[in-house]
Amino acid sequence: MMRQIGKQILTIAAWAFLALGAHGQAPATIVTDPLTGVAIDGYDPVSYFISPEPMPGKPDFELSWGGASWYFTSAANRDVFARNPTSYAPQFGGHCVTSLSRGYLSDGKPRLFAIEGLKLYFFYSTANKEAFLLSRSATVAKAAENWTRLADGVPDSLQEAASSEPPAQSAESAEPAANVEPSGAHDNVPTH
Repeated sequence: MMRQIGKQILTIAAWAFLALGAHGQAPATIVTDPLTGVAIDGYDPVSYFISPEPMPGKPDFELSWGGASWYFTSAANRDVFARNPTSYAPQFGGHCVTSLSRGYLSDGKPRLFAIEGLKLYFFYSTANKEAFLLSRSATVAKAAENWTRLADGVPDSLQEAASSEPPAQSAESAEPAANVEPSGAHDNVPTH
C-alpha cells in the first residue's frame, strides 16, 4: 500500500515538473487539466460571450496561449480569441475570484461563472458565486491585489502559504489573517 502511494506521489511530482518545464511558468497562472494541459476543461472561452451556455471546444480547433492549450467550437472562435485573448480568457487564470479575494487560490469551475464588466470570472462553488454577486467590485479589487502576490507561484501546499507568509497589515483593515483559511486549530492561536 505504501509503495503504491509513493508511486502516485512520484507520478504527480513528475507531471508537475513537466508542466512547469513545458510551459515555463508557475502553475498558478492558468488553470489547466494536469494530464492534458487544456485550459478551462476544454470549453470554448469565446462561447461564454456569444452563447446562452458555454460550449465544449474541439481539439480540431486548438490554440496554444499562456502556456496552455485552448479548445474552440470553430476556427472563427479560435481566430477571434487569438486576436485578443485577454478579452475572452477567464480572469485570474480561471482561479475562483472569491477565493482569491480571500487570500488563497482555488481552481474555478468553468460551469460556475459570471460575466461582469465584459470580463469572465470562475468560481469554486455556488456559495462563492453568490458572495461575489453581493459585492462584485470589492471582490474583484481584493482579488487583483492578492493575485499579484499569489500568481508568482504556488507553494507546496496552501497551508505552507498560510504559515510561511505573514499577512500584510494595513491601516484600512485589521483582519487580513481572516482571509486565509486555517489549516488546523493551532492557526487560531496567536503567537508572540
